Amino acid sequence: MSDRDGAATRTAGPAPAGAAARAAERVARETYGRLVAFLAARTRDVAGAEDALSEAFAAALRLWPVDGVPDNPDAWLLTVARRRQTDALRRRQTRTAGEEHLMLISDELEAAAGEPGDLPDRRLALMFACAHPAIERGMRAPLILQTILGMTAEDISDAFLIPPATMGQRLVRAKTRLNDAGIPFAIPEPEELPERLEAVLDAIYAAYTKGWSEVGDRGVPEMAGEAIWLGRLLVAQLPAEPEAKGMLALMFYAEARRNARRDLSGAYVPLEQQDTSLWDDSQIAVAETLLRDANKGGPTGRYQLEAAIQSAHTARRLGGIGNWPAIVALYDHLLARTHSPVVALNRAIALAELEGPAAALATLAPLADDRRLQSYQPYWAALGHLRGAAGDKQGAIEALTIAIGLTTDPAVRTYLHGRIEALRDG
Repeated sequence: MSDRDGAATRTAGPAPAGAAARAAERVARETYGRLVAFLAARTRDVAGAEDALSEAFAAALRLWPVDGVPDNPDAWLLTVARRRQTDALRRRQTRTAGEEHLMLISDELEAAAGEPGDLPDRRLALMFACAHPAIERGMRAPLILQTILGMTAEDISDAFLIPPATMGQRLVRAKTRLNDAGIPFAIPEPEELPERLEAVLDAIYAAYTKGWSEVGDRGVPEMAGEAIWLGRLLVAQLPAEPEAKGMLALMFYAEARRNARRDLSGAYVPLEQQDTSLWDDSQIAVAETLLRDANKGGPTGRYQLEAAIQSAHTARRLGGIGNWPAIVALYDHLLARTHSPVVALNRAIALAELEGPAAALATLAPLADDRRLQSYQPYWAALGHLRGAAGDKQGAIEALTIAIGLTTDPAVRTYLHGRIEALRDG
């Protein structure tokens, strides 16, 4: 047993460096947001909490291979991070805190470090703090993604079509604002909820989208699973909010198809070619129930519309229902609400089924100069598909080649190469 950088009990004997690293990675995936939310709750210094936790993980990677992985890694990390945080507070106390306040914070963190199982889950409170009106509107959801889920500025920039360097600078400013404004970490009053809820929903769904693109060796990838868990938590805390139910339904519709997205060899299978017998009926049933409850709860919002579109696709594939006019109409409502180029792209794909690829390409023409789409892989993949369907073989190959260059999933890359070969073969 060692007391360096923390007094939590360790396992006997040193641990291989790889095992120590895997243990640290597991804790980072499973409890990062929970620990950051707790450490930041009293100080309102998110950046300071992240720095303290980062130092704790660095200490773990240095010490666990020598001293062994702790019996309770969460408690060890919290103890180290708490000490780093308290040291930082002491260095700043003349500017930011009186001695009495400093001791209260230190005492609370000290007590909680010893019993991490009793830590209150303050992630929702931190999420709503990040969504406060004092934070720039466009940075509320990205701030939540970084503080709660530990996503990098680069990953977040992909989700919001913003250059990584710009995203990183804006996140730093947003964290400073969160601290300087003295924003309370709490679920807001009902009259304040609508303005903040949108950012919280956007962040959770962006996290799910990131996890959706990953393929888990066993079950649901961590990011997707965490997003669904947060969605469940949000619905439980705010049962009267229809958009929260709409978002959770949307995730369950997508999750129900996870096992059908790859064939036995691991090859990518697009929606229209998926074996619907592999879809998870229980998850579809949960999604349908959530959507029905959401539609009873008030005005239809963005996530309710997106869930309704997925419900229509599910009915179309399972029941053979020719409902493309309804799907396009739903996209019309969604586009009028969001003015999103991604929604416009998805609408064009649905319109092609109704009016043909030429009509779809005509609706996409105004998006050609939208810089946000130039590095958006689904745009080029869809453009390649539509051009090929319209008979523009060379244009399709050019678009699909760009899509391949933007693809990070090897299975999708292989699928797109196959599309190009099919075009070349006539």
